[in-house]
Amino acid sequence: MTLPRVIGRSLLAIASIAILLILVTHAQAADDIVDNPALSGTNTARLVLTPANLGFGNVDVGRRRARTLTPSPSSLNFGNVQIGNGQQLSETVTNAGGVNISISQATVAGTGFSMTPWAPLVLTPGQHYTFTVTFAPPSTGNDSGNVSIVSNASNPNLSIPLSGTGTPASQGQLAVSPTTMAFGNVIVGTNAQLIGTLTASGASVTVSSDTLNGSAFALSGLPSYPIVIPAGQYAQFTVTFTPPGTGAASGSISFFSNASNSPAVESLTGTGTPPPQHSVNLSWTASTSQNVIGYNIYRGVTSGGLYSKINSVLDASTLYSDTTVADGQTYYYVTTSVDSSNEESAYSNQTKAAIPPP
Repeated sequence: MTLPRVIGRSLLAIASIAILLILVTHAQAADDIVDNPALSGTNTARLVLTPANLGFGNVDVGRRRARTLTPSPSSLNFGNVQIGNGQQLSETVTNAGGVNISISQATVAGTGFSMTPWAPLVLTPGQHYTFTVTFAPPSTGNDSGNVSIVSNASNPNLSIPLSGTGTPASQGQLAVSPTTMAFGNVIVGTNAQLIGTLTASGASVTVSSDTLNGSAFALSGLPSYPIVIPAGQYAQFTVTFTPPGTGAASGSISFFSNASNSPAVESLTGTGTPPPQHSVNLSWTASTSQNVIGYNIYRGVTSGGLYSKINSVLDASTLYSDTTVADGQTYYYVTTSVDSSNEESAYSNQTKAAIPPP
């Protein structure tokens, strides 16, 4: 009886068929019936393969999809940004899958774009990370760049486009008032002060420095530079004029700023005049005594004397002008009459004269 041999050959044939059918596609293997021509007689073997037998599937593909790193928004457009200013926008990356994603590097490229370094990090499933990108255009025109994120996600080199446009800065203007500061006549040895203002319009103005021309003038009253004056606001300053001598003096102050009309210039004028020459004009009633030929005038600085004669020759009239007085001093005057015999009378009643200070 040959049955054991047939079984042995059938088992060998089945093993061979199984190896062959592994190379067949999943769809074909599902319902194929395989005959082994190597078997003798009418003995055949049949093998039906199912997907479970093959063990094929999308396991690897699924794992890759689970590691997708999703940006939101997909790009950043900063729009128009004035030169000298900066605009910030937020960007978020999310682990949309079911396994951890390791981010090894994050960089930014493009003129005017920057961000704070934040890689490496690990995002767990569903976790997100938000960061900020800044656009500060150095010049006018369109700028573009990108944020590059390197990770072990299915999109390992994620690129987020960046765009923005630099526009001219809106410059304010600085007005100085009055445009000409006129001090008029100022007595030498004294000084005069006038108030001026610096007013910003259109935009905030930063005053950085000043230049003063004219040694007779001095600037004060402003805080330390730089001085920021908001649009519509003003800053006050004081100019002092101290004439060094008689005659006209002129000068100017130039205020330098980031305004479009910098520098703003204040003109200065003034005239030094000599101190006034004070005098005391005296008059008295003529003496009724006989043979009076003139009068002497006496002056003191203390009421009631002592007095000193100030006229060099006898005054035949009843008028006298004392031009030797000093500013700020008080004087006391008396007169005497003199007759033809050169006899002098007693002092008259006393009169007082106060000279104004400088």
